[in-house]
Amino acid sequence: MVIGIDASRAARAQRTGTEGYAYFLIRALIPLAVEGGHTLRLYFNEAPQPGLFPVTDGVEVVVMPLARLWTHLRLAWELSRRPPDVFFTPAHVIPLTYRGTAVATVHDLGYHHFPEAHTRWQMAYLHWSTRHNGRVARCVLADSLATQADLMHFYRVPAAKIHVVYPGVDPGLYPVRDQAQITAVLQKYGITSPYLLYLSTLQPRKNLLRLIRAYVQSGVPHQLVIAGKKGWLAEPILAEIFQLDMETARRIILPGFVPDADKGALLSGATALLYPSLYEGFGFPVLEAHVCETAVLTANNSSLPEIARESALLIDPLDVTAIAQGIRCLVEDQGLRQALIACGRERVRQFTWEKSAAQVMQVLQTAVTRDP
Repeated sequence: MVIGIDASRAARAQRTGTEGYAYFLIRALIPLAVEGGHTLRLYFNEAPQPGLFPVTDGVEVVVMPLARLWTHLRLAWELSRRPPDVFFTPAHVIPLTYRGTAVATVHDLGYHHFPEAHTRWQMAYLHWSTRHNGRVARCVLADSLATQADLMHFYRVPAAKIHVVYPGVDPGLYPVRDQAQITAVLQKYGITSPYLLYLSTLQPRKNLLRLIRAYVQSGVPHQLVIAGKKGWLAEPILAEIFQLDMETARRIILPGFVPDADKGALLSGATALLYPSLYEGFGFPVLEAHVCETAVLTANNSSLPEIARESALLIDPLDVTAIAQGIRCLVEDQGLRQALIACGRERVRQFTWEKSAAQVMQVLQTAVTRDP
């Protein structure tokens, strides 16, 4: 079986959730494909950096540069010229003109719940691409039961067509126990212990305005580190900080995007990860904190309770006072932190890319054999 995969997102230098999903999933699929006698044909819109994926028999790299409309023009042409047995897009959309067997991952439908966090053009494209994937894909992968429910509700995608496959966690992430290593990373970003950490893109859906207000209300003596690259509408978040008094504003650190090499130390050194997001299709930061043995505060909505279960302190993300109380609980109650860390250590073992890849491979084979 020849499996064509849109690997363009996996080659991004700064990988966030969906790019990381594509990268780690493809890496885990390669040995399964080789062992099963399949061929993975990886499509890129620019030459990938050396060593991105193992060079081995059964893996074919196809580089097709094009500045605009790469998916619907260049990729579509390649798929029509040399059609694979199944085409898989882990982080994007199926080409408009492609009529072969396809599988697509839909990560979340947050734009339905918070349309104000997107431009009109983004909303139109997200509506179209999700509806298109749901309609033309032989099988659809969803990151969580919450995303599956949204696909059925908003786009009437049949339940039998949707396969819930939980992503894994970066296998290179581990708890850092060397205090000198943690100190070096903290000095790099101007952070002083003790600190509380947010680690994800800066955008309205992440509920950072309420998080900042809750942090101020909590009165804890910790710094608040808001780490991640700026997303769309990040300016009001920054403005919220600049409106604080100078003493409080100085205690909020904005290190920007944190590379994978520093992520483990930053998470391991934190008193807690604060992730009161308004909506998540999965919520990678929760599991990353579990890997690094850091207590987690997160929201009681969307997929987050499904992923965390008892391993995180769940709060109402719309209630600033509830977030503030949760922050105080985690800072002041060491027993609670240790209990959450122990639960998280067990919970995160359920999420591996090897497990995800095995399930995805099964879905790809199902797509090929299932009647249209």
